[in-house]
Amino acid sequence: MNVASGSGSHGDPQFGLATPGGTAATYAISKAAVLSLTSKLAAELDGTSILINSVDPGLTATAPGMEEVGARPVPDGASSVAWAATLPDDGPSGGFFRDGEPMPW
Repeated sequence: MNVASGSGSHGDPQFGLATPGGTAATYAISKAAVLSLTSKLAAELDGTSILINSVDPGLTATAPGMEEVGARPVPDGASSVAWAATLPDDGPSGGFFRDGEPMPW
């Protein structure tokens, strides 16, 4: 499981690659690379018992004051990671998820 971000997505209307402002280009491009790596690894490991997915925890309050800009509490962001880490063997692979729901990228 990889931790990605909507900033690496073409489909995230708030922070995505095609939106002005938001996150730094270097951060967004690195997260786009994580999404691409997820897709490629999932294809390479298709037919095995290994699941490869990316998860977006959303803007999470990992520093003081972040709640004031709309960041989620840490337990809310961590729930996406926990969901992906505990997928059953027949769970999805090659996807991008937030809160257990597929995200566009």
